[in-house]
Amino acid sequence: MRQVEKKRKTNETEIRVKINLDGSGYSKIKTPIHFFNHMLEQIALRSEIDLEIEANSLDENQHHLVEDVGITFGSSILEALGDKKGINRYGSIILPMDEALSLVAVDFSGRAFSKINVEIKQGKTDDFETILFQHFFQSFASSSLSTIHIKMFEGQDPHHIIESIFKAFGEALKIAIKINNENKDRISSTKGVL
Repeated sequence: MRQVEKKRKTNETEIRVKINLDGSGYSKIKTPIHFFNHMLEQIALRSEIDLEIEANSLDENQHHLVEDVGITFGSSILEALGDKKGINRYGSIILPMDEALSLVAVDFSGRAFSKINVEIKQGKTDDFETILFQHFFQSFASSSLSTIHIKMFEGQDPHHIIESIFKAFGEALKIAIKINNENKDRISSTKGVL
């Protein structure tokens, strides 16, 4: 069963993440940042991962909270994937949301890397500092040992840009973590490991 529950406690945050990679997209998200909650719900719905996240800020710093959620979520995915036998490994999508158009590509390669090519002029959308979405994905890539590329093709409204990216990330995750039944005992690498 590809299910994991992890906790992370620092002097800055307390995080609990519970995931089921073979879920239906159920989510129960509770952080002090309402916009971030909505984005995490998008990941769950689009990836069809059952996702519970409870995150408390001990220092009232959004940067630490978003980063630590990314770390805990990413390490949970890594553990739930186990030896990665049978997974597609790669997932990518170009996703529109009104005037915004974003590409997200994911590779569970065993190597941590993130390249984010997104320009957002506004410093905030709703109660969320826009720069923090990059920290989330960088933290996720680092702790899940995955490669993530994110590129914005079009966009004006920061809400639409960021939401199109989170939705696309969920869709790319769904593809990458899916078990390919024709090759369920095979690791998708000539090296034999990921």
